[in-house]
Amino acid sequence: MTQPIQGSPQPVQPQQPVPQMTPQQAPPSQQPKKKPIFKRWWFWVLIVIVLIIGISNMNGGGSSSSDTNSTSQSQSAQSGSTSSSGTTEQKKSEEPSVPADYKSALRQAESYANTMHMSKQGVYDQLTSEYGGQFSAEAAQYAVDNVKADWNANALAKAKDYQKSMAMSPEAIRDQLTSEYGEKFTADEANYAIEHLND
Repeated sequence: MTQPIQGSPQPVQPQQPVPQMTPQQAPPSQQPKKKPIFKRWWFWVLIVIVLIIGISNMNGGGSSSSDTNSTSQSQSAQSGSTSSSGTTEQKKSEEPSVPADYKSALRQAESYANTMHMSKQGVYDQLTSEYGGQFSAEAAQYAVDNVKADWNANALAKAKDYQKSMAMSPEAIRDQLTSEYGEKFTADEANYAIEHLND
């Protein structure tokens, strides 16, 4: 066996490869920390989507109206009738064209007619009065033309009020119902009320 000569380089021993440790095998101090759920981008995207759905449902459910419209359109297409879809489109185009004050006048007219049992003329006068709604004549006319009210039933309700609270005769009630200083019902509406006063 020959002795290695001093000063000659030693043969290099091949190194053993260092085994790589996976995060599961690594000791707890070396494991990468997971981000909390609220710091992940997909969590915030999910929150935004849920909020948008919630807000759209609170604002009248725009998706449900579009579903209804698509259902009605598919039904009209199946039946081969284009007139119903044309009517729907016409209503859509008319709705936005109604001014806001006309809509407000209509809501107020419904309250006067259905809660206070006023006559058509009485509702109109109340809407245009400077002490009442202060609406324009056009807005008030739109309201009384479009309000859903049974004027005969209103006349009867007023007639019964007069009979009960003031013990008035039928003729006095008729005069009060048709008077321009009273309820301003038409003669036909007043006649209906007197005929059904004791029903």
